[in-house]
Amino acid sequence: MFKKSIFTTLLALGLLFQGCADENKEANEMVASNEFVLTSTNNTQYIAKKEGNGFIVENTKGKVIIFDIFATWCPPCQAGAEHLTSLQNKFKDDLVIIGITIEDNISNAKLEEFKKKYDADYTIVNSDQNRPLVNAIATELKLGERFPIPIMAMYIDGKLINHYVGEVQEEFVESDIKKALGK
Repeated sequence: MFKKSIFTTLLALGLLFQGCADENKEANEMVASNEFVLTSTNNTQYIAKKEGNGFIVENTKGKVIIFDIFATWCPPCQAGAEHLTSLQNKFKDDLVIIGITIEDNISNAKLEEFKKKYDADYTIVNSDQNRPLVNAIATELKLGERFPIPIMAMYIDGKLINHYVGEVQEEFVESDIKKALGK
């Protein structure tokens, strides 16, 4: 009887750990692919990929990409939205801004409300890939596990141009965009 109990316990533990190993395998495969499928609030999909020490977005060769990591409740994030819209308008064909919310399970309606209220006239994505991409960017920027927001990470063709943590003056970002574009 005692041997049956031990055997049953060991079998149960083996199955439990096997299940955990399978979950970790799936997570590792996603990380290994270095690809993040992002869906905007209007259901447009963007493919972001980790390339070397940077990130690219499909079909944006030669364009500056800004990943704006934010939350709708964050006052500096709210203030920055208008400046990002201004930059998007100034560099229409040479700049892609993608707002990535850190808020899990937020509705597209709430994000659209944020866009309208704070004049955020650029792409905001809301998908289950937000958090993995944000974590990958924060890791690459060596910001640690608990990082402040907003964060802006700026790339061109997979190369990091600069990143900003917290509120930043529009002129600084504009200067970096111009340098990256050779203007």
